Order: sequence, then structure tokens, then C-alpha cells
Amino acid sequence: MKFLNKILLWTVIIMAVAFGLSGYLFVDSVFRTSLEREVGKALDDSSILQFAFETAALNIPTKYNVLQDAAVEQIGSKLESSGQGSGRFLRLSNEEKKVLYASVGFPEDTSLLQQILENTRTWQVIPLGEHYYIHTGIMINTLDRNLYLETLEDVTEVFEERTQGFAVYRRVTLAMLLISTVVMFLICTWLTKPIRLLAQATRKMAAGDYSYRASQVSSDELGQLTMDFNSMANVLEGTIGELKEEVRAREDFIAAFAHELKTPLTAIIGYADLLRSRKLDEEKHFLSSNYIYTEGKRLENMSLRLLDIIVTKRERVELQPVETKIFSTYLEDMYAEHRQQELRFSFQEGTVWAEVNLLKSVLLNLVDNACKASREGGLVKVSGRKAAEGYCFQVEDQGVGIPQEELQKVTEAFYMVDKSRSRSRNGAGLGLALCAEILRLHGSELQIRSQVGQGTCISFVVPDRQEGNGVKEA
Repeated sequence: MKFLNKILLWTVIIMAVAFGLSGYLFVDSVFRTSLEREVGKALDDSSILQFAFETAALNIPTKYNVLQDAAVEQIGSKLESSGQGSGRFLRLSNEEKKVLYASVGFPEDTSLLQQILENTRTWQVIPLGEHYYIHTGIMINTLDRNLYLETLEDVTEVFEERTQGFAVYRRVTLAMLLISTVVMFLICTWLTKPIRLLAQATRKMAAGDYSYRASQVSSDELGQLTMDFNSMANVLEGTIGELKEEVRAREDFIAAFAHELKTPLTAIIGYADLLRSRKLDEEKHFLSSNYIYTEGKRLENMSLRLLDIIVTKRERVELQPVETKIFSTYLEDMYAEHRQQELRFSFQEGTVWAEVNLLKSVLLNLVDNACKASREGGLVKVSGRKAAEGYCFQVEDQGVGIPQEELQKVTEAFYMVDKSRSRSRNGAGLGLALCAEILRLHGSELQIRSQVGQGTCISFVVPDRQEGNGVKEA
């Protein structure tokens, strides 16, 4: 059952119970008030008849001052005739509670008669056919006789009024319930609209429409819930986008990795098969062996770079203060015999917090990439200087440059701007990906500026750190 119908159903049930109970109590209260009034009137009439009987008894001549049974019957007949048309019945009984006189139609039941005591007035309501009567009883003490007077007063009208009251109230209750049901349906529809909108948004998102948002139609708790749901949907959409991008990157990584493996392996297998299947002259034998060696070194270099990336993602590093002179000396020694490009090194003296071998790997990769991107004889500048937030390293070349639309992709594994040029120099597109991971451990990142045909400038800043706090988690 829908939430709207549940609210409506329980509201109607509660209102029906409330209307029914309140109506019953109201009609019953009116009935009891009317009945009490009729009972008081019947008891008063009984007292009047008692006085009239005593007065009549004193006026009847009696022998030996004893009231005869015949006189009692005579007085009873007169009292009944005086009340004709009033719907009143009476009965007179002697000391032994034997009936001396009774109106026609008076019931034979004597249960109330047995309860009459001296100086008490007893009453009860009894049904006779389709009518209701108030049955009263009182003791009369006159001329040394104790007699019992009973009366019946017709109060059917009071019970009929109660029945009519219940009937009217039932009709009113039904009408009120119908009107209330319609009103409550409209109210419940309005109150549950935010829930329906949230349910619709949930179904849309479950079907894959992550951009769908629920409309906010109120500012109460349900409105706040809608805002929270939309905020959650925004986060979810962003997370799903990131996951999709990550999945795409992994698929691209696997595809690139498979492709990068296929090229050198094809060459290695082909030239190895050539060496195995036929006898070659010395020059061709050397060229074939050289191809196998070159492609093997390329595979080795790629595997080492991949291993370094995996290690930097999983391990922790311990940062220590390092003199920047160490890096300049290391690079100058590494490229002392380099003749294809002109390299210039310029480092300000300073201290950086770093893991020395990892930072050497970053600089070596950046310089190597700059040399590969430069034309023969091109200039590559490697510099270091103090900055406000730390120490800035910079590698600048005058090579082919990187298109603006590809700047965001160059740190992805296996991504190469010029694939043919990179492969010809044993490149696999892993250098900048490794640099990005190492710098992440140092709290830094690559800053790349480039223009096609004019060159590329890559820099990063190693931030200053407090001594004694040199441990960095991966």
C-alpha cells in the first residue's frame, strides 16, 4: 500500500473512531439527562399520589378506624381516573404485598414491590412491548395500615429521542467522514509530494540518469531531505564520473601496455627467429643482435619504470634535508658525455626536504624527456632557485612542444605525444607518470607550460618542512 493511502486510511479510521465515540457520549449524555429529569418527575408524581391517597383515606368513613381493602380499591380507582390521558398506571398492595388494586395493563412483575422499604422511594426503568416506563414504589402509612403504592410513567419519548439522536449523528458522522476524507486526501497528496519526487528521482538515477535532480517544493524537513538527496546525488555523480574516468584510464593503460609489449616482442621474436633459422653474414648478424638488444633494453626500461610507479604508490618515504648541489653535480656527471643537445645547469644553493634517490629520478626523467623532444644541437636548461613556498626545479627545452589539449594527459602511463619519436628512442610513456607519483609523495606536482614548435617548460616546487617531521605516507 502506498504511503499516501496509509496516511489517508489511518486518518479516516482515527476520525471515524473519534466521531463515533464522541457522538455516542454526547447522545448518551443528553439521554441520561432527560431520563434523570423524567425519573425525578415520576418520583414527584408518586409523592403527590401518596399525599392524595392519605388525604382520601382520612375522608372515607371507617369502622373501628381501620381502612378496609374495599376503600383502598375505591381510592385507587379514583386516583387512576384523575390521571387518565397522562399515560400513568398504578398498583396498590397490602401489608403482605398482595395486590389490592392495579390499573389495566400493569405488569404482574413484583420484583420492585419486594424492594420497597419504609421511608424510601424505589424506581426502575422497564420495557413493555415497544414502550418504556419508569416504575416507582413507595410505602403509604395511613390509619394503622402500611400499604404499597407503585406507579408506571411512560418515558418512551426519551428513548425515541435517543434513537433519533444516534441516527442523526450517524448521518452527520458519515457526511463528515466523506468531507474529511476528500480534504485529507488533498492534504496528504500535498504533504507527500516531496516523497513522490524523491522516489521518481531515485528511479531515474537507478536507470542511469545521474544528472536528474528532485524538485524542492517545501522548506520543511522533507524539503531539507530533498536538498540532502540532491547533494548526495551531486557527490554520487562526481564519484561515478571519476570511477568511469578511472576505468577508462585503466583500459587505456592495459591497451597501451599490451601495444607497447607487442612492438618490441615482435621485433625480438622476428630477429631471433631470423638468427635461428638461417645463417647470416657478420653485418646482418650484428644488426639482428643489436635490434634484439635494443628492444630488450626497452622492455627492461619499461618494466623498471612500471615497478617504480607501483612502489611509489604503495610505500612510504622518509624525507631528509638535502643540499641542492647534490642534484646539480649528479646531472652534470650523468650528461658529461652528452653531445646531441646543449645542456646548461644553474642551481642556487639551498636545502630541500626530499628522498634523494627519488628526486634524482624525477630530474633525470625530465631532462631525458627534454633531450628526446629537442632537435639535435638544441638547448636544454636545467635550473633551481629558492621560492617563497620552497625550492623550485625547472627543466626547459626548445623542442617540438606539446599541444594544449594534451597537457592534461602527458602524466598518464604509456601516453606519448609523438609515439614514433618516443619509440625510436626507447621511450614507453612512463617517465612523467613516475615523476607525478614521486612528486605526490613529496607534496608537490608538475607544472607544465608548452607551445607547439617553441618548446616546453616543466617545473615543480618541493615545499619547506619542519625538521623532525620528514615521514611521508604514500
